[in-house]
Amino acid sequence: MNNEMLVDNVDTLRTKIQQVRKAQEQFSTYTQEQVDQIFKAAALAANHARIPLAKMAVEETGMGIMEDKVIKNNYASEHIYNAYKHVKTCGVIEEDRTFGVTKIAEPIGLIAAVIPTTNPTSTAIFKSLLALKTRNGIIFSPHPRAKNCTIAAAKIILEAAVKAGAPEGIIGWIDVPSLELTNMIMKESDIILATGGPGMVKAAYSSGTPALGVGAGNASAVIDSSADILNAVNSIMHSKTFDNGMICATEQTIIAHKDVYEAVKTELIRRGAYFLNEEEKNKLRNTMLINGALNAKIVGQRPYRIAQLAGLTIPEDVKVLVGEAEDTSVDEAFAHEKLTTILGMYKAESFEDATEKAEQLLVNAGGLGHTSSLWIDNESPAGREKLTAFAERMKTCRILVNTPSSLGGIGDLYNFKFAPSLTLGCGSWGGNSVSENVGVKHLLNVKTVAERRENMLWFRTPQKVYFKRGCLPVALDELKNVMGKKRAFLVTDEFLYKNHFTECITNKLTEMNIAYTVFADVQPDPTLESAQKGAEAMRKFEPDCIIALGGGSAMDAAKIMWVLYEHPDADFLDMAMRFIDIRKRVYTFPNMGEKAYFIAVPTSSGTGSEVTPFAVITDQTTGQKYPLADYSLLPNMAIVDTDLMMTAPKGLTAASGIDAMTHALEAYASVMATDYTDGLAIRAMQLIFEYLPKAYQDGTDVVAREKMATASTMAGMAFANAFLGVCHSMAHKLGAYHHLPHGIANALLITDVMRYNACEKPTKMGTFSQYQYPHTLERYCECAKACGVTGNSNEEIFEKFIAKLEKLKDAIGVKHSIQEYGVDEKDFLERLDQMAEDAFDDQCTGANPRYPLISEIKELYLRNYYGKKEKS
Repeated sequence: MNNEMLVDNVDTLRTKIQQVRKAQEQFSTYTQEQVDQIFKAAALAANHARIPLAKMAVEETGMGIMEDKVIKNNYASEHIYNAYKHVKTCGVIEEDRTFGVTKIAEPIGLIAAVIPTTNPTSTAIFKSLLALKTRNGIIFSPHPRAKNCTIAAAKIILEAAVKAGAPEGIIGWIDVPSLELTNMIMKESDIILATGGPGMVKAAYSSGTPALGVGAGNASAVIDSSADILNAVNSIMHSKTFDNGMICATEQTIIAHKDVYEAVKTELIRRGAYFLNEEEKNKLRNTMLINGALNAKIVGQRPYRIAQLAGLTIPEDVKVLVGEAEDTSVDEAFAHEKLTTILGMYKAESFEDATEKAEQLLVNAGGLGHTSSLWIDNESPAGREKLTAFAERMKTCRILVNTPSSLGGIGDLYNFKFAPSLTLGCGSWGGNSVSENVGVKHLLNVKTVAERRENMLWFRTPQKVYFKRGCLPVALDELKNVMGKKRAFLVTDEFLYKNHFTECITNKLTEMNIAYTVFADVQPDPTLESAQKGAEAMRKFEPDCIIALGGGSAMDAAKIMWVLYEHPDADFLDMAMRFIDIRKRVYTFPNMGEKAYFIAVPTSSGTGSEVTPFAVITDQTTGQKYPLADYSLLPNMAIVDTDLMMTAPKGLTAASGIDAMTHALEAYASVMATDYTDGLAIRAMQLIFEYLPKAYQDGTDVVAREKMATASTMAGMAFANAFLGVCHSMAHKLGAYHHLPHGIANALLITDVMRYNACEKPTKMGTFSQYQYPHTLERYCECAKACGVTGNSNEEIFEKFIAKLEKLKDAIGVKHSIQEYGVDEKDFLERLDQMAEDAFDDQCTGANPRYPLISEIKELYLRNYYGKKEKS
């Protein structure tokens, strides 16, 4: 399996080709089941390695943004797997008995894969997975400036594939890339997958071997007078700054109708664009193109770095450089593909003029066949007419409507019927053999109009939720009278068990003649080891009902036990795999409830675990906390009985109560928030502000306890469907590294995270189809107003809301810094970098409205360690 032979000359490459061909000949006999097992294993391995591969790519090439390359690697494994996991690629793939048509799939043979320096790891992942799914062998020719990270990606996938049953040597690579060896592999292969510069793609098509190559991009974003300017500009900025503009489908120019030109310009400036004056434009023109070709030194760089190269002085936080232009000829540098954080901008006198300019830019400066973008009111009759005219005129294979071009062009993010790919064909217009995101159609130019769509959303809760004081025995009656259950397994912690809290359940079970056993070995921050012990006890007892009694720890541990009881072979690390979209994850949770019905009974008001599909479990060997998320983990029944919460101590009341507040705040700010979750979150906030101090001061206040129980469960339902954000990501890791109670960790972080999220010019915003532009400040102000806060401006209301939250924290004894909780400064600083990276990789991060850089998470940790509360 190891690529021990160094491929650095013609002879060693010839030997490698023979090895891969021999492996492919064996691979061609595999069944669909064998292939799919290998395909899945490779996708999982690539997904696991998304961060280290992203780091390697940035360190080696000096291009792009590590955090964005993480998304690319994740996308290349997750979305490609999701798109093709059910596609038949072996033997008979289609059969129509009525017409007598049968289609049989056979592999092509050996693929030569040319990899670019712009996407060196994600493209390698993408092409490897396609090769494995189709039973082809593949040899990579990396870019010389990205060979180490490309080879690392290939090795990871090869090792996983072979471990899953693929022939050894099915994936190979050139260790020391050269033009001679690249040309040789292209000539000796059966098909070429070429991604790179125009010269390399032309060489692929000139090799004499069938080739799937892609042309240069030069997408123009036409903004019609009817467009939603806020959505358009922020989407373009989001797209253009993604990995510093290195995706070939990224917008290169904006063409705005004269009626909205100034509005577009104003919004661009507001969101971090810098408009160059005439002198600055001329300096940048001389830097962008060298002898008519793109200057490689500017590719994938920040505006500040580009300005330095051009001898310009600009603010360091500029996100995009904009050069206004009139000339659409090849002589205008701003008319070209730039692959970096530079935009050209043109004013159009009419929609017809805008379309003509977009066409001229493609014809004159390159990019025919690739991508074009239109921002318009496509729901009106007039807008539909313009869209039709635009689609008929533009000679591009991707026509994106109201969609960020870079993330929209690669597919499956903003339109879910648009195939995901990292090799974007340009048809005959771009000198390519395919006219779509690389697939099976090679002889037709297929024009795809992909209109932005919001994916289906959901609202899921347990089948039954019982609440009000004294509801426990009534709800448990169903076990016998409705369900006919006979054996119950009670999961709780040692404190509740020793202090007889379990008797309210066990006495009822005895009364109903239901056999039971109690597992009370659940500790705070429950470990996987504890869950495995519980699952083993379940297998011996064989319950048909599981009852979790306690706080979040008992309910989380019981959920994992439930999975391991019903599916002993479930892989924990695969269950903990991060995902972008829960419906498209590589790992699929098994179906639950086949052996046991799950009931969650909380004894504190905070986690909301009784109504959520989440569980946090700790790896006992590393101390790492893993938040698991899947609706398979959703309890079947929740019983929220205030009688069980009356003796909670002050510390628990405070920590759990503020945790519930954080749930509500993060659910409301989430990119996945909906009208269904908003109402629950708002009501939970209102109840917590009013009743948490009362429950804290007087634990015997029945009304306060009951209202807090209601608030906790409502907040749980909200975040069960809207998910959480970076505050919880950071709190998970702060608790894991420094043993702070989870609720306290959230309390320390939440107001600073709110300031961070409320920034109207964030470094990056969250990626989710329904989230169009940064508006978290307004969202927080909606919360504030609902909770009685007034003011003359959003900024004033927000600051008063922050003050109200700080007052609440003071009222329940929350301290003002991490340091005040006894966390050693030296230990904190030594572990800070890893803690920040782990928080970035936490599952909760993806729903945050502001997509965080690791450096920003680190700054938030530092601010909260020392108790500094400046605005972000």
